[in-house]
Amino acid sequence: QVQLVESGGGLVQAGGSLRLSCAASGRTISIYTMGWFRQAPGKERDFIAGIHWSGDITYYADSVKGRFTISRDNAKNTMYLQMNSLKPEDTAVYYCAISPYGGTSINIKDDNSWGQGTQVTVSS
Repeated sequence: QVQLVESGGGLVQAGGSLRLSCAASGRTISIYTMGWFRQAPGKERDFIAGIHWSGDITYYADSVKGRFTISRDNAKNTMYLQMNSLKPEDTAVYYCAISPYGGTSINIKDDNSWGQGTQVTVSS
């Protein structure tokens, strides 16, 4: 069973940057697709970025494309999310997830493993 722990959240002004980390333990991440999701108060959890196990394929929700960058270091069993040009609408709890599969995408409806979430608050 894999455990995921997010870190790096916090309070930042609009236009600022944060880097989230997702550290995995209990199982290697190197053959599984991973992703980042977020959930704002009163809203559903939404996909924002995914990365193939190789790190060579990444994809993003339109809302963060060009501002956020997902990456992974399989040797460190860790995934990252670099968030630039943050907006107040980016305020949410951010969750990392690992898919049970090694395909090219991660689906929220799959039997993923999830971290506990980290709060990101962007002030205007």
